[in-house]
Amino acid sequence: MIATTRRAAQLGGFCAPLVAGAQPAYRPEYKVSVVANRPIPFAEGAFQWAELVNERSGGRINMRVYPQSQLVGGDQTRELLAMRQGIVDMCVFSTINIAPQVREAGIFQLPFLMPDHRAFDALINGEVGRDLHAVMDRRDVVPLAWGENGFREISNSRRAISAPGDLRGMKIRFAAGAIFSDIFNALGANPLQMSFADLQPALSTGAVDGQENPVNLFLAFRMDTLAQRHLTVWNYVNDALIFGAAKSVMAQFTPADQELVRECAREAARRNIALARNGLGIPGTDDSALVELRRRNVEVTSLTGAQKQAFATALRPVYEKWSATVGADLTRKAEAAIRALS
Repeated sequence: MIATTRRAAQLGGFCAPLVAGAQPAYRPEYKVSVVANRPIPFAEGAFQWAELVNERSGGRINMRVYPQSQLVGGDQTRELLAMRQGIVDMCVFSTINIAPQVREAGIFQLPFLMPDHRAFDALINGEVGRDLHAVMDRRDVVPLAWGENGFREISNSRRAISAPGDLRGMKIRFAAGAIFSDIFNALGANPLQMSFADLQPALSTGAVDGQENPVNLFLAFRMDTLAQRHLTVWNYVNDALIFGAAKSVMAQFTPADQELVRECAREAARRNIALARNGLGIPGTDDSALVELRRRNVEVTSLTGAQKQAFATALRPVYEKWSATVGADLTRKAEAAIRALS
């Protein structure tokens, strides 16, 4: 009897039921990983999510953002693995960075699948978006909201790009994913994979001629000062973002706090999308970002529909190869959703 009593005392904290109305013990800090840093809209989404949760939970849930993928040593492709290992609690994932591990996320990298933001919205807000959230759920991630890094435009130091042949011989940096190597090889360029941290010195020394990133990032990092004198708006792919939390982390929260974290993610994602599109001259925005590019003496080439089609035709073999990897059914759903807009 004495032994039994002693054993119960030793286990007391684990066996005692939670007192009705008592607040469960949360961690002192929940680590949030994101690739970039402020003021990039990508990173703003992560910081605003954390700030909203911290404020609205009254400090019960303390989310701290670790920018520039510092929790994974700057290797942006390791965030998903780090979450499954318990190193990262929450993350704003780039679908480009997780596509090598989650093949379905590659739907957003099929070249010239999405002609504009309406098409992008049709994917993230429709069946494709729901299917991808289900895929993430099977990877021990609770997907909370869709965000946007932006359409990735191409810049370089050598010449304007308006036709597929203009890329021939150029050294172009890409972030991650073999599909990008295939895309630029098909256009006659020399693709080089490197982290964003390595990109800026590579541009400044001429180790690479060009790169592809959203306009907001080009402006924030003053790539015009890194010999990037030509930028082409071609909208060849868009980098969708997923606001997600580890299943094990979400399971710690009360149902009310789970909903709080989810709603804050959705609000931060809406703000992120608005920031990513600001100044691009699309419906609902002005063209201040494009004006600023020209003010910095960057030659801006905006492709016509026919010019984009020339690139799409040149890249059709790449599209077909990678749509099989992404999944034929998911690709058909995406194509159907976009056709329904016309």
